Amino acid sequence: MGGGVTASDLQLCPADYFCELRKDDLFPDPTRPLDVDLGCGDGAFLRGMAAQQRGRDFLGIERLLGRVRKVCRKAQREGLTNLKVLRLDSAYALGYLLPTHGVARVHLLFPDPWPKKKHHKRRLVTREFCGSLERVLDTGGEFLFKTDHGEYFSEGCEAVAESGLFDNLPWEDGDVEYAETDFERLWKGQGRSIYRARFRVRD
Repeated sequence: MGGGVTASDLQLCPADYFCELRKDDLFPDPTRPLDVDLGCGDGAFLRGMAAQQRGRDFLGIERLLGRVRKVCRKAQREGLTNLKVLRLDSAYALGYLLPTHGVARVHLLFPDPWPKKKHHKRRLVTREFCGSLERVLDTGGEFLFKTDHGEYFSEGCEAVAESGLFDNLPWEDGDVEYAETDFERLWKGQGRSIYRARFRVRD
């Protein structure tokens, strides 16, 4: 299965973490669209998308080694050769390591909302984050954001709007082929509201 690819082959380990990567450092064919899933967790969304869209490549970013290895093992068993996982902080990967204008879509799904006011500074979606997004996204590239936390959603959308770097796009059911995360299924089962926004980088 997986064309002889092992689980360890699916973990991306750059030779230099202080040098910006080229797109062909990530996947063999740099002409294919690349999606990045920030904080991919257990990889349910990442693997679902890679299985649905074999013509695209998918890179998950995750800090926890146990999760990275688990995602890679599952992806290898499922024969997913268009998926890799990078063990790294999302903000650092976006700000410094990922290739400039090399990413078609960035996904941020149900990030930690850091609900206590004293922890708000740890939230990922900020003006600085938006600058990093604009750097990595290719022409017409998109940022897709989902959360069940209304206050964080409003704050994040405000940061994107204030950056002046993105246009807001409609996101109705069926507009984007999208796999559900485990968190989304859980929250929907509990009757929680899911907030979502889709942005495209300005030319």
